[in-house]
Amino acid sequence: MAGLFDLARPLIHALDPETAHKLTVAALAALPPGKPAAHDPRLAVNAFGLAFPNPVGLAAGFDKHAEAIDGCLGLGVGFTEIGGVTPLPQPGSARPRVFRLTEDQAVINRYGLNSVGVDVVAGRLAARRGRAGGSGGIVGVNLGANKESADRAGDYAVLAEKLAPLCDFLTINVSSPNTPGLRDLQGEAALDALIVRTLAARDKACGAGRLTPVLLKIAPDLTEIDLDGIVTVALRRGIAGLIVSNTTLDRPASLRSPHRGETGGLSGRPVFARSTRLLAQAAIRIEGRMPLIGVGGVEDWRSALAKIEAGASLVQLYTAMIYKGPGLFGEITTGLVAHLARTGAPDMAALVGSRMTAIAAGEP
Repeated sequence: MAGLFDLARPLIHALDPETAHKLTVAALAALPPGKPAAHDPRLAVNAFGLAFPNPVGLAAGFDKHAEAIDGCLGLGVGFTEIGGVTPLPQPGSARPRVFRLTEDQAVINRYGLNSVGVDVVAGRLAARRGRAGGSGGIVGVNLGANKESADRAGDYAVLAEKLAPLCDFLTINVSSPNTPGLRDLQGEAALDALIVRTLAARDKACGAGRLTPVLLKIAPDLTEIDLDGIVTVALRRGIAGLIVSNTTLDRPASLRSPHRGETGGLSGRPVFARSTRLLAQAAIRIEGRMPLIGVGGVEDWRSALAKIEAGASLVQLYTAMIYKGPGLFGEITTGLVAHLARTGAPDMAALVGSRMTAIAAGEP
């Protein structure tokens, strides 16, 4: 797949970004399920009660509609996260709504949580679990509220009840910048009420079985006071972990692309420093009481390692794959194994948080 991407890259990048995205998902969906890739045991990570074969995952936003789960897992990732999924189908924003910032190795999107709806996604997850050999790999689902919903907290409860038995973890996404008012749910009181309802729905759906871990994905555009409130609520209510972070509304002065003025969430290389510092600040506050997933600007093994040193047990990426292709996951895991060998560290856990104080203070 990686070699084919290298050959097709000029054609893919000649297409508008959304069309290229759809074709890539379709190509992965057409691949027959393969055997799981062999991973160096030193890369294994235990988090949220799950055994990850390696710490590098595919972030939400790529396989929005659960169309290519096995194809994504076949790229050598340690896990994949589908969605965001909303209770009712919604088309999202008008096109064009995604822009490559090639000069900046970045993307701006304003998809607006376009979704086929929970019933379609639940059906696809159930069908996959029902197929022989089709339930391997760790699969999470990113949850979002409908734009026109009068009860957004209720939306997350509906999603948790329908999807918790069908996946390995759920992510409460209250940090998408493209649904008006959604980020207001990161406020302490609103977030507390939302989490309580979501966990109650999860508990009801799982019954006496294993409780599906529920994670919380936060925005990079938070103050330290905001972060204090979020961490307090997450710990009090038993959230399994934080994903730090979503796309940013900020526009760094360093951006060079002619698309830099487009509205929407910015992802990729320009978000790396901001999101990694927030990750380290969260890790300091959490003090090891829950695992973290680092997202934002991961594009090689060094940037993945920086997230881990900032406090992440796992990392995710998506934007860099647009520019570097699906072979990037293997390149990152190979680089991490080589780093372990050079340093003598026994496993990934030995590296988690090793530089979080310096990174939180803004050191590179």
